[in-house]
Amino acid sequence: MFPGAHLDTHGDKPALTMAGSGFTQTYTELDAAANRLSRLLRAAGLNPGDHIAICMENHDRYMEVIWGCHYAGLIYTAASSRLQSSELEYIINDCGARAYITSKYKADQAGEIVANTPDVELRLMLDGTIDGYESYETAVEGQSPEPLDEERIAGLDMLYSSGTTGMPKGIAREFPNEPLDTWNNGVTGVCQLLFGVDDTKRYLSPAPFYHAAPLRFCMSQHALGASIVAMENFDAERYIQLVEEHRITHSQVVPTMFVRMLKLPEETRTQYDVSSLEYVIHAAAPCPIPTKKSMMDWFGPVIHEYYAGSEGNGFVYASPEAWLAHEGTVGSPLNCTLHICGEDGEEVPQGESGTVFFEGGAAFEYHNDPEKTKSSRHAKGWSTLGDVGYLDADGFLYLTDRKAYMIISGGVNIYPQEAENVLVTHDKVIDVAVFGVPNDDFGEEVKAVVQPRQMPADEAEAQSLAGELIQFCRSQIADVKCPRSIDFRDELPRHPTGKLYKRLLKDEYWKAAGRSI
Repeated sequence: MFPGAHLDTHGDKPALTMAGSGFTQTYTELDAAANRLSRLLRAAGLNPGDHIAICMENHDRYMEVIWGCHYAGLIYTAASSRLQSSELEYIINDCGARAYITSKYKADQAGEIVANTPDVELRLMLDGTIDGYESYETAVEGQSPEPLDEERIAGLDMLYSSGTTGMPKGIAREFPNEPLDTWNNGVTGVCQLLFGVDDTKRYLSPAPFYHAAPLRFCMSQHALGASIVAMENFDAERYIQLVEEHRITHSQVVPTMFVRMLKLPEETRTQYDVSSLEYVIHAAAPCPIPTKKSMMDWFGPVIHEYYAGSEGNGFVYASPEAWLAHEGTVGSPLNCTLHICGEDGEEVPQGESGTVFFEGGAAFEYHNDPEKTKSSRHAKGWSTLGDVGYLDADGFLYLTDRKAYMIISGGVNIYPQEAENVLVTHDKVIDVAVFGVPNDDFGEEVKAVVQPRQMPADEAEAQSLAGELIQFCRSQIADVKCPRSIDFRDELPRHPTGKLYKRLLKDEYWKAAGRSI
């Protein structure tokens, strides 16, 4: 299924409306634009199974770019628009991208990465050009809006997830070599069968397109003929305003968005009609029980939850009714079997916590990282995302821990090793530990504890040094990965072997905040 399959019945219907710019693209226009790009990519020598990278903001033409790559049968990597140049260069080179598409909004970075991405053969830029890039608009304008002459093969995404080593890891799945007409990305079936999506529905997407869930869910809406309204950036009041304005039936959010909406004044919240909502789906981070209850009181019993990863190795789901009967659960398995295992690899008794393994889900590997792939596997072939949890007597899963020291802030996974690797190189730093501490809006925020070369003499000096280190970190990696605050200590808790007892520090801060981990 793909946008072009709906031309006879819904050609003039909006496929995409951008909430900020008001840009609207019909199914006919989306399909024609994707056809033009697919022809351009084929003319440039890219064939099914070749790699392409995309990095831009939630642009009016983002979805046509994705579908154009998909129509051409390419493996496409959508990279975060918040990455630093070194991070983006690594991903482009690691995925083996032969082409790269970006926008004028990212022009400064686009220029910086040219020299260090020598294998890229085609560089396209929307909204303008700089040296080394062709105009996207001019390049596609010369192509036919008709489908490729050959039998079309569906493309495949290969998205990147940060690793505990600090280097992003591409989540690679076997290229299916599947005809475009029969393509189903897995999420499409979930949207259709579990969430009731069809060509009468209207979907609100408030998140960046480059994240796995928003990208796959938006493609699934188009595959099923629904209309998408997308936000360039999330704003709590604007979100509920759009629900009323477009009579939105479906949406996917992260718990931080719930928190922001609940903090709106009562008169603002009650001003908008949200009764059109049929399914509000959330994932990506733990949702506090009081927050979810409050949202159900407001939106009604339409809030659905799932637990899964970009790896696609399993899917756990909680309907509103199931969650209310098992408060705090992330659901029960649908397409897989769950196994909770101890450190010895043996399954633990019901109710006892252990590593969560999936059996029966899709196969995956971490691109160019056989060791990480191996570490995600059980001896019996099951796979894990590294999370810890337990099953209740009814088979519902509860997560009790995260991947090793991973921070989830506003639905974004952050691995502290990246910030530690940067901060420890600063001249004034001897040792550093980075971890997550409670944040009422985002769930967690990034915290650093530093052993400085010389302890600050007073609070003013400490604040000055903290500011200097935060700016230093932001100059090298995405700001979302950098600490929002830094404390200083004479020494950090380390074992004589050199192992950092980060858990001791994390426990201390969470207990001080009156919270348990």
